[in-house]
Amino acid sequence: MPDVAFKYLCIDVTADDGRPAAVAAFWGTALDQPVVTDGDGNAYLGPPAGGPKERTIWINAVPEALAGKSRVHLDVRVADGDPAALLAAGGTIERAPDDEIQWHIAHDPDGVAVCVFGPHPADPTALGPFELVVDAVDPQAIAMWWAERTGGNVGSREGAPFVWIAGAAGFPFMFWVFHHVPEPKTVKNRVHWDVRLVDATIDGLVASGATLLRPKADEIHWWVMADPEGNEFCAFE
Repeated sequence: MPDVAFKYLCIDVTADDGRPAAVAAFWGTALDQPVVTDGDGNAYLGPPAGGPKERTIWINAVPEALAGKSRVHLDVRVADGDPAALLAAGGTIERAPDDEIQWHIAHDPDGVAVCVFGPHPADPTALGPFELVVDAVDPQAIAMWWAERTGGNVGSREGAPFVWIAGAAGFPFMFWVFHHVPEPKTVKNRVHWDVRLVDATIDGLVASGATLLRPKADEIHWWVMADPEGNEFCAFE
C-alpha cells in the first residue's frame, strides 16, 4: 500500500485584477478542461469528460509575483505541435523548436511555463497533458523518494539527464519526470501538487525526509510540506 496518493495539481497566479481568470482560461484551453468558479471566486479546472478526478487543477491567487524560472511544469501534446490556440488564449512563446529542442516552450499569462509537443508517432490521437516535469539537482534520489511514497516505479534511459516515475498512486498523467538542473531551488514553486494520506502520518513523512512548513490549523485543513529537494506539497487527510 502506498504512503500517499496524488490528489490535485495547483498553479499559483499573481492576484492582479483579472489575471487569475486569464490564467484559468489559458490552462483550460491548454489542457482541454472546463474552468469552474466556486462560490468564493476561486477558479479550478474540472477533469476532462470521462477523465480521472485527479486531473482537477486549482488556480490559486497569491500576493507575490513570479520570481525566476518555474521548476515544475506540464508537457502537453497538441495537434500538429502548433501552439496557436495557446497564444490566442493569452500565452506567449519563450522558445521555438531549434537544433536542440523539438518543442515550443510557452508561458501562461503569469509566466508559468508549459512545453508544447506534437502528437506522439505511436498514437497521434493521444493529445493533452502527458508529463509533469520537476527540476532536480539529484533526479534519481528525489524520484526514488516519491516512488517509495506513492508505490511507483522509477525508470531511466542511459545517458539521459532525467528519470521518471510510472504507476504512482493516483497520478493522472503518463509520466512524472525529474530532470537534472545544476542550480538548487531558491524560491517557492509556482506549481505544486497535493497528496492524500493513505498509509502514512505527517510524522512518518518527516521521518522519511520531508519538512513540515505549516501545520494544519483552523484556517487550513491540510499540512503544507516540502520534499527533500524543497518542492512544496500539501498533505490532506
